[in-house]
Amino acid sequence: MHHDSPLPAFLPASPLQPPGLRRRSALLAALASLAGSATVPSAAWAQAADRPVRMILPVSAGSGVDGVARALGPSLGKALGRPVVVENFPGAGGITGTSMIVKGTKDGSALGMVSNNHVVNPSVFKNIPYDAVDDITPITVIGATPFVLVAHPSVAARNVRELIALAKAQPGALNYGSSGNGTILHLAAEMFVHEAQVDIKHIPYRGMGPLTADVLGGQIQLAFIAVAVAVPHVKAGTLKAIGLSSTTRSALLPDLPTIAEQGLAQYALDGWVAVVGPAGLSKAETERVYQAVRATLAVPEARDALLAQGYQLQGTTPEATTAFFRTEVARMAKLVKQSGLKID
Repeated sequence: MHHDSPLPAFLPASPLQPPGLRRRSALLAALASLAGSATVPSAAWAQAADRPVRMILPVSAGSGVDGVARALGPSLGKALGRPVVVENFPGAGGITGTSMIVKGTKDGSALGMVSNNHVVNPSVFKNIPYDAVDDITPITVIGATPFVLVAHPSVAARNVRELIALAKAQPGALNYGSSGNGTILHLAAEMFVHEAQVDIKHIPYRGMGPLTADVLGGQIQLAFIAVAVAVPHVKAGTLKAIGLSSTTRSALLPDLPTIAEQGLAQYALDGWVAVVGPAGLSKAETERVYQAVRATLAVPEARDALLAQGYQLQGTTPEATTAFFRTEVARMAKLVKQSGLKID
C-alpha cells in the first residue's frame, strides 16, 4: 500500500491541478517524512543484492535526463542499498535505449529514466519494437521543468502578444529552431503556432547545443529551450524571454509570465523525467523503487541539484504515473497530428 501525501498527480494538461510554487514547502516536508522509510526486502531483491542497479538512459551523456540521473544516482543508491550505475544508450530518438529498458531483468536490477520523447515517439515513428505503456512499468515522475520561448534581441517583440502581432503582420517571415524533428522542443513550438494561429517556419537542429548557439548568434530568431539553459542568457541580455511553457511560473525566472497568462490560455507543456522499469516488475519491487526515489528527493544534495535545474519535484505514485503516461501518449498524438509531422 502506498504512503500517500499531499503531492498532486502530475497532470500538466489540466488547469485544475497546477503544481504551484507555493506548494513547494509542503511538498518538501512530505518528501522529508519519507526519507527514513524502508520496505521489507523481497526474495527477488535479496537474490540480486550482489549486483548494482542499472539505470538505463535512452539519451546521451550531458543531456538533461542524464543530469537528473547523475544528480540522483548516489543518494538513490543509498536508498536502495545498492549502487546505481548510469548507462547511456542514445539513438533513434530514444528508441534504442528504451528497447534496452524493456528487455531488462525484472528483479529491480534494471531500471530506466525517460522523458517526454517516450510518449511522443509512438506518434512519430512507424515501427517501434515496444508499447510505450504496456511494455514498461511506470514507477514515478520525478519532476517537471518548463521551457522558455526565447527570441534573439533583434526580434521586435517583448512578449507573446507582440510576437503574435509581428508574426501575423509578416506571415512566414519569422523562423524558429528546435532540437530536431519530433522532439519535445519542436512540439512546444508547434503547439504555440497552432494556439496563436501564426505562420512561423521551422528549422530543425541536432540537439540543444547547436540550437542555442544559433539563436544566440541570430541565425534563427525564436526557440523553446530549457529554463536552466535560458537563465544566464536572459539575465545577460543576449536573449529575450517571451514566455514560459508551464501553467505556473518558474523560481528561476519568477518575473516571466507564462504563455497562458499572456493570452493563450490552453497552452501548457512541461519537460518531465520519470523512472520506469520493464513490464512484469512485481508490485513489491515497484513499490521499493518508488519509495527509494521519494526518499532520494528529500536528500538536500539531490533535491537542490534538481531545483537548480528548474525542476518542480513530483514523486507521483506508480498508479498516477501509469495514468499520466496514457494521457500524454494521447495528448502528444493529437499534437503531432496537428503539426503534420511525419518521420519514416
